[in-house]
Amino acid sequence: MIVGVPKEIKNNEYRVGLTPPSVRELTSRGHQVLVQKNAGAEIGLPDEQYVAAGASIVATAKEIFARAEMIVKVKEPQPGECAMLGKGQILYTYLHLAPDPEQTAALVRSGAVCIAYETITGAGGGLPLLAPMSEVAGRMAIQAGAAHLEKSKGGMGLLLGGVPGVAAGHIVIIGAGVVGSNALQMAVGTGARVTVLDKNMDRLRQLDLIFGNRISTLYSNAHAIEEAVLSADLVIGGVLVPGAAAPKLVTRDMISRMKPGAVVVDVAIDQGGCFETSHATTHADPTFVIDGVVHYCVANMPGAVARTSTFALNNATIGHAVALAAKGWQQAMRDDPHLKNGLNVCMGKVTYAAVAEALDYAYVPADSMLG
Repeated sequence: MIVGVPKEIKNNEYRVGLTPPSVRELTSRGHQVLVQKNAGAEIGLPDEQYVAAGASIVATAKEIFARAEMIVKVKEPQPGECAMLGKGQILYTYLHLAPDPEQTAALVRSGAVCIAYETITGAGGGLPLLAPMSEVAGRMAIQAGAAHLEKSKGGMGLLLGGVPGVAAGHIVIIGAGVVGSNALQMAVGTGARVTVLDKNMDRLRQLDLIFGNRISTLYSNAHAIEEAVLSADLVIGGVLVPGAAAPKLVTRDMISRMKPGAVVVDVAIDQGGCFETSHATTHADPTFVIDGVVHYCVANMPGAVARTSTFALNNATIGHAVALAAKGWQQAMRDDPHLKNGLNVCMGKVTYAAVAEALDYAYVPADSMLG
């Protein structure tokens, strides 16, 4: 198979779909890999390393899309990239379609076979291709929040850990999944007072055993969220419903009653965000203020630490990439139901139920597309 790796074009996005070691995994099995010139240069992966791994360097994305049977990316395709996709061409990347009707419509029009990292499941449960970026984003959420609590960045001028004689700040983490657990590890390290909310009591018990009296755990309901948010200096939103739009757990009314200069970090913004006041921002312009509360809603947070993120992501994605290249998408999905769960749009049909429901498309089960 011919596999293409275009350079990412989203604002301040420096990750790359395949690393040189991942390219070698494909070329050593007889596949051809086309990498756009300088695709990994910004994170210390020069073209020479790709050539040494067996790739061919191609000047433009247009040529990549024209020649490749499978496109491997990191972020969702931008409008110009959607327009270059061809019928039956495999697109293997993050998509986050439920809150993005324009992208979904473009992918439906393309006739491409669109496989979303974020809905591929794992044999042991969970979302293993989403997990590494959730780990990065969860850890980054605390440092981003801490930075934007500084007065020069619009915050109230608070040091999360305090100092002797001055109270520490209060961090509230909504959701104790991969994002929340990684945010929690970093939050505890700041010395702040930390509260974590989740509906999974077994998960809360686990965290209580690990962290003891260094954290407070609360069962997540509207009352508990409201009380926690109103007392918080920093709120991390890390709630995910796989493939669907994130629930709006923090209302505009709650935001309006928060402390002036408090910060909210919406890690769920790729799926529409879990704060009612959220809208996606970029690394170039990461925040906005509503009712005196600083909102950090960067839709590609791990792109800020692009080298770490690229290698972490490739560890998770390369296995399925090899299977798709070796078997073709239909046989690979027949053999692996977890990979099949990643099929979101196929040959003009929406094949993921949560996306179809969110955007009012007819749902066509993935099995019906496998021949």
